[in-house]
Formats: sequence, structure tokens, C-alpha cells
Amino acid sequence: MAEGPALNGRPAARPGSAARRVWAAVGIVVVVAAGLFVHTQLPDTAATDIAGDALYAVVAYLAVVFIAPRLASRWAGLIAAGWCVAVELFQLTGLPLAWGAAFSPIMLVLGTVFDARDLVIYVVAVAVVAAGDRLLRARRRRRPGATD
Repeated sequence: MAEGPALNGRPAARPGSAARRVWAAVGIVVVVAAGLFVHTQLPDTAATDIAGDALYAVVAYLAVVFIAPRLASRWAGLIAAGWCVAVELFQLTGLPLAWGAAFSPIMLVLGTVFDARDLVIYVVAVAVVAAGDRLLRARRRRRPGATD
């Protein structure tokens, strides 16, 4: 899609990228609230662990979209999945567990201990949210008068 006219030597943002950023911000707030609910209010089970991991991956995707709203869904997904995998592998060092013992909120961002199952959950969750984002963006572009 063509970019708008240049402004101060930089191409203007694509119409709709601001709306995508707003939706990403709203999504981040909603998904973080859901994640905190799962983490603090529900019993610690395999299902809540999986839900928490999936929500973490969705927030990672939404954060990428918020930062770069013009980025194609597949690239946002690759970056988000890469972040999630990198954080999970970082847990092999033991540092997130040690840091979390000193400052517990860090565990919400870096986790604690490595679990190979998490890698699969992250990739699947990011693939699902990226596919949904791609479908929604394609649908908006097909509407009469749509600009994104």
C-alpha cells in the first residue's frame, strides 16, 4: 500500500496505522488484566499455566504491533515469537529465577524456570493472534472507503 505524502522528510504514517496502534494498546490492557487474573485468582494448574503462557505471547504480539503498527502481521508474529523463545531460553541461565526471588514482579516478564512446553504454546498463540490480525486487516481493507 502506498504511503502518504512526506512530512519533514519522512513518509506520513499509513492511514489506519494509528487505529491499529490504539487497538493494540487496548488489547494490551485487556490481555494483561486477564493474565493477572489468571495468575492471582485461579488455582495453579497446568491449564492456568498454559493460559498464562498464551496470554504472555499475545501481549508480546500486541506490543510489537503497538511499537510498529505498519508492520505486516507475519513480521510482528516472528518478532513476538522470537522474543518469547528468547525469554524462555534465558530461563536456562537461572537469572530470571534469582532476580524474581529478589523482585517478584520480574517473574511476570521473564518467568522463572525453563519448560519446553512453553515454546510450543508461545508459537501457537502468536500464530493464532497473527492470523486473526491478518484476517481483520484484510477485511478492513476490503470495506468501501477503508484506508488500511
